Amino acid sequence: MSLMTPVSRRSPRWAHLWPLALFLLAVLAGGAWLWHLWPQVMLKSILWQREVNQQMSGLLQAVAQNPARAGGSLLIFSFVYGVLHALGPGHGKVVIATWLATHPSRLKASIGLTLAASLLQGLVAIGLTVIVLSLLALPARELHLSSFWLEKGSYALVGLLGLMLCWRALKKLRLLLRKPTFIAFTPHHVHHASCGCGHQHMPDPQQMTSDSDWRARLMIVLSMGMRPCSGAIMVLLFSKVIGVFAWGVASALAMAAGTSLTISSLALLVHSFRRIAVRMSGHKAPALWRQIGWTTLALAGGVILVVAAVIMWVSAVPVGRGMRPF
Repeated sequence: MSLMTPVSRRSPRWAHLWPLALFLLAVLAGGAWLWHLWPQVMLKSILWQREVNQQMSGLLQAVAQNPARAGGSLLIFSFVYGVLHALGPGHGKVVIATWLATHPSRLKASIGLTLAASLLQGLVAIGLTVIVLSLLALPARELHLSSFWLEKGSYALVGLLGLMLCWRALKKLRLLLRKPTFIAFTPHHVHHASCGCGHQHMPDPQQMTSDSDWRARLMIVLSMGMRPCSGAIMVLLFSKVIGVFAWGVASALAMAAGTSLTISSLALLVHSFRRIAVRMSGHKAPALWRQIGWTTLALAGGVILVVAAVIMWVSAVPVGRGMRPF
């Protein structure tokens, strides 16, 4: 009798999952709070950007009069603008946060995606300004219209990325459900490579390199960076008018550098939270979750991107009715 363990002393099957449940509850509470404050955040963002744009115009005028004295101030201000500008709501953060939260990824690869997307955003703004204003000699109105359609195109890519992630997750789920690999635990279960128990603390090396698919990476970078920054367009346009376009290009690249810093910090934060969630679940989570749970989460991420793309496509307005951040 002394060798038998009383049933009342055994931990419930789900008792070890309470830290993960608290973590998910905190995430949901934070999302609800942000949703409640979203209209105020958007209004404050528009008003703040108008004030900053006026200061940027003043710095460009100062550069036109004395480049050696005002050039450094312009670049520093542009970098800080890029950092703060990226803190506001924008589709780039939705893409990278959803991808990192629902797919295993190495931190180095994640930071590389954010850097490439930020650089592309600055280069698209510069290239668009050169093509429309210099090569085609079109009015500024066409520059804003072209920027608007590039924005719509980036939203379409977000939707395509979401559909691709949904398709991949559904195929994997179908395979798992048709050919389950789980074998029930025995009293003296020994883990091995093909035991099928679902025991896994972290994604295996093959899963960690799943984000190396060039199609997924390319769509992430294009969907984040194809839309030119509204602030960079304003700076390039005004610098072209007053004859300091080279300084406008330098300012746009400084903005891109500042944006990359903020988005990379977000990527680091989301990546860290995902690792915490994986460790909290670990071998204590049910085997069924370890087999299909993360794939289901990837499916949810794809659905989120599709819904976000539809909302942004419908709500998009031509540039000029309000500045929207990265």
